Amino acid sequence: MRALASLALLAAGTAVCGAQQAHASISVADDAGERVTLSKPAQRVVALSPHAVELAYAAGGGARLVGAVSYSDYPSAAKALPRVGDNNALDLERIVALRPDLVIVWRHGNDERQLDRLRALGIALYHSEPRKLDDVATDLIALGRLLGTEPQAQAAAADYRGKIAALRARYAGRAPVSLFYQVWDDPLMTLNGTHIVSDIITLCGGRNVFANLTPLVPTVSTESVVAANPEAIVTTSVGATPADAPLPSLAAWHAWPRMMAVARGNLFAVDGDLINRPGPRLAQGAEQLCRDLDIAREHRPK
Repeated sequence: MRALASLALLAAGTAVCGAQQAHASISVADDAGERVTLSKPAQRVVALSPHAVELAYAAGGGARLVGAVSYSDYPSAAKALPRVGDNNALDLERIVALRPDLVIVWRHGNDERQLDRLRALGIALYHSEPRKLDDVATDLIALGRLLGTEPQAQAAAADYRGKIAALRARYAGRAPVSLFYQVWDDPLMTLNGTHIVSDIITLCGGRNVFANLTPLVPTVSTESVVAANPEAIVTTSVGATPADAPLPSLAAWHAWPRMMAVARGNLFAVDGDLINRPGPRLAQGAEQLCRDLDIAREHRPK
């Protein structure tokens, strides 16, 4: 097969790559706690999630990107990048043909078996999966080192941290709002307390009603949501993604008019690209969510 032949060709160069890494001058830790080492700043980068593309551009490395996955549409220049599949199904032959010296991967979004094949070829992988708001800044700085664009990355991280700090100061004393965050409606899915969105909820003075569940993205029942009786329900709306893409709906909750979120009119939608992609634009998504929770507070009986 052509794919296997391509992979074999790159495998032949693994020894050379290993020799270069023996004298590595750049070393950072990624979000999986693994060391990523390069002998020089990366020149050809493939990003395997839309948020990884955003991080690379924000860190000053947009000109180094040579490949991306579907829905990588921000900034606008990213739309012209060659596609190497989507989050779940990567075109390994295409990735190899692009000759990357760094691949930014999404730890829990990409197929681990495919990542293992890239790793076996000696390609440097940086796992990006921010779990706390400040992890976005940490990723920016780490990528800036790997890309040789530290001044731009440091500036982007400082700007992002400033915006998050301002939101934290503004909403720190607000009354708590219990919240159900709906990822999808069929099956009904949410996020637990270790997901970065839950950190945003906390920042805004919210309380994730399913924070204690074990899976990162748990499936829950309608009855369990009704029993939790959240004061607000939040989902995502269309952002930069195609208008015809399937999105979760809140309409079904009107069948439960006594549930507090429904009775008080606290069914909200936040731009999905701003809150689901853990990049610098999370500050904008957080601001939207914080405003929505303020509306929920205003809806409380006087």
